[in-house]
Amino acid sequence: MTAPVRKLAAILAADVVGYSKLMGEDQARTLDALRQLRKKLFEPVVDEYRGNVVKRMGDGWIVEFASVSDAVDCALRFQIGLAAHEIIRLRAGIHIGEVVFEDEDVFGEGVNVAARLEELAEPGEVLISDTVHNSLDKKSAAQFNGGDSQDLKNIARPVQIWRWSSSGTQQVLPAERGMLALPDKPSIAVLPFDNMSGDPEQEYFSDGMTEDIITALSRLRWLFVIARNSTFTYKGRAVDIKQVGRELGVRYILEGSVRKAGVRVRVTAQLIEAETGNHIWAERYDRELADIFDLQDELTEAISAQVDAELAGSEREQAHKKPTTDLDAWELYQRGMWHFYKYGKDDFIEARRLFQRALQRSPEFANAHAGLAVIAYNNALLGYAEDRAADLDESLHHAEKAVALDDRDSYNLYALGRIFTNLGDRDRAVSALEKAIRLNPNSATAHHGLAMARYWFGGATESISLHTRAIRLSPYDPQLCAFHFLRSMAYSMLDQLDLAITDAKVAIQEKSDEFLPCLALAVACSLSNNYDEGRAAYRQASALRPELSVAYINSTMSQVHGPYMTKYLDALRAVGLPEE
Repeated sequence: MTAPVRKLAAILAADVVGYSKLMGEDQARTLDALRQLRKKLFEPVVDEYRGNVVKRMGDGWIVEFASVSDAVDCALRFQIGLAAHEIIRLRAGIHIGEVVFEDEDVFGEGVNVAARLEELAEPGEVLISDTVHNSLDKKSAAQFNGGDSQDLKNIARPVQIWRWSSSGTQQVLPAERGMLALPDKPSIAVLPFDNMSGDPEQEYFSDGMTEDIITALSRLRWLFVIARNSTFTYKGRAVDIKQVGRELGVRYILEGSVRKAGVRVRVTAQLIEAETGNHIWAERYDRELADIFDLQDELTEAISAQVDAELAGSEREQAHKKPTTDLDAWELYQRGMWHFYKYGKDDFIEARRLFQRALQRSPEFANAHAGLAVIAYNNALLGYAEDRAADLDESLHHAEKAVALDDRDSYNLYALGRIFTNLGDRDRAVSALEKAIRLNPNSATAHHGLAMARYWFGGATESISLHTRAIRLSPYDPQLCAFHFLRSMAYSMLDQLDLAITDAKVAIQEKSDEFLPCLALAVACSLSNNYDEGRAAYRQASALRPELSVAYINSTMSQVHGPYMTKYLDALRAVGLPEE
């Protein structure tokens, strides 16, 4: 008999709705469905959220978490993953309170209240107590409705109950959107520098300043840096530094402002400890615009010195590299990137024009060549190109030129790797993208590129891992739709269909006007034998891209691993994809 252990914990209680009835109707089918649930959804998700299964029943589980947000995100992930399941539905309750572990069993208020909440839940619902609700950040708490007090059986006090339903209108919460744990090395997010010039046309200048600082810091392998695309979601917002730190999972925040007047610029910057809000370092820089690159170097050095006084000389030198010494070209490039990140056909046209103008001023500006390569590649892939072959040729030309000019820049190698992927050149694609990651381990874009290459050439397992890393590096990325729908495809190829459906739905939520996530959902549902939802998803994709057919898909993705393409197309044929 072991001595009892008391602790405060967040407890998730979950059980299968109508278990006895399901067993009576078809025992073999029910048991098989539960085995698949445990193997492909329950166990991986519990591990992902650092949960500890303390009790298993035939139709349910008691799971302990150190973090309230982990418990809630885990429960939502279950319910989202099971929303389209043919027979299995869960109900769940969560409470935080004292629990007692004794003789391989668990007791206490935390368990009792969680179990009572689970009993009250409808199929697909997650019920949480007021204690849990009050412990969540504002964004997570807003997903729950209710707050009414209710007496629970054998519980001394009334409990305020909050509800979330997979069939409701709440925003889908991906796994990576909760409060994130700090990485095991120094971590920083650079918030968009405020444009204090009073001139909206100068917005690109402050944005470009921020991006260059992020790029410089990201080249330092000892530093975990949140990607530009996530930090820019806070642009123009009054933010709580402590909350930003929790949402992005970083220890330090760099914020600042840029005031440009004529040929002079004043930049202020301050480094803040996110958890406490304490200011660690602050500085103001007054410079002629001709000194703008030296200013970037000074900022990077000052921040680096706070983290590690003994930076390796080679890393310091790489962090100081400049994309171009021509300010006008640099400004054109930054304007082009602003349009590129909007990911629309017209914005691609404008971005291409600006990159071309940058090259007219500075023909050896490597990043401008890479920008043109990525624009041309995306035009071909997304069906924007009038002449697809010509755009692919243009993409290869500019990518090779970018790398020839600067083979130590991660983005240049990403551009080259993407075009080699599309051309079916596995070795050169993987080589370029692996080097991109070595040069900048914090690049979500490079991880995404390698994930795509791995998938295209038959490595679904590696693709999942790489996309998971990309999402962690940039949890609010404008490319998040692509991260999730491609991970969904990889899950489908491995028959992890509940996770595939979850990722596809998140991708659709991120970008509802894109046909590829709809196809990913159609594939996952078709492989799950959920043909009704699969047909609905396919119809949505077809409405967005009427020319969809087997021939069309083969024309754009002919280099994808043969068995994957066969499985993909057969699944789509089953829900309505025509041959021509």
